[in-house]
Amino acid sequence: FRSAYLEKARTFLNRQRFTRLHFQNGRGTDLQVELPEGHIWASGAEYTEDNIRFVANMPTEEVYTLPKLDGVNGRVVGTKPFVYQGSLIENFVLDFEKGKVVNYRAEKGQEVLENLILTDAGSCRLGEVALVPVDSPISQSGILFYNTLFDENAACHFALGECYPTNIRDGGKLTKEELLAAGGNQSDTHVDFMIGTKDLEITGITSEEDTLAKYQFITNASDLLILGR
Repeated sequence: FRSAYLEKARTFLNRQRFTRLHFQNGRGTDLQVELPEGHIWASGAEYTEDNIRFVANMPTEEVYTLPKLDGVNGRVVGTKPFVYQGSLIENFVLDFEKGKVVNYRAEKGQEVLENLILTDAGSCRLGEVALVPVDSPISQSGILFYNTLFDENAACHFALGECYPTNIRDGGKLTKEELLAAGGNQSDTHVDFMIGTKDLEITGITSEEDTLAKYQFITNASDLLILGR
């Protein structure tokens, strides 16, 4: 059932071909995220080269793609602690300009956050944008598992660092240089952090008619809530 729900969300997002997502909530997040041409939304289920369906990570609650490496602008506020190299980073804020983190602070783990951001040329940029229902079982549990593969299923999240080539058309055939030129970030790291809240609103902008499609994951939602269509 959950896999079918995520597949439905993935199909909807791929059909829209959004060029930009705008994230806003009452915690202070106000972030514009451009999506590269040919981006692909993926969900929990994947297929082998022989077309065998499988779910690599369980549990899974995300639908995700890659942002354009130089197309992220604004502020994002972390809503849950996250673990990096065994240390907690809590109550943090990241400011982006042209895809790059230009200012950051954390009430706890400031030095750890700085080390992460300064790892290499791509660790200060986003490699993933993921949508997660606010009523996911992991979120409802209220437990911090100190393990990203579990904790990322608690809220909408981003990742600093490496993108997944499979999130862009023909990405598996691209060289690193070609992937960069297409808008995919390159880094030796990939670290997820949670930004989702109950009041998070995500506005998708399409280029063809410059129309707005507002959608958000809400408590007890069994489907995407589509507004303004």
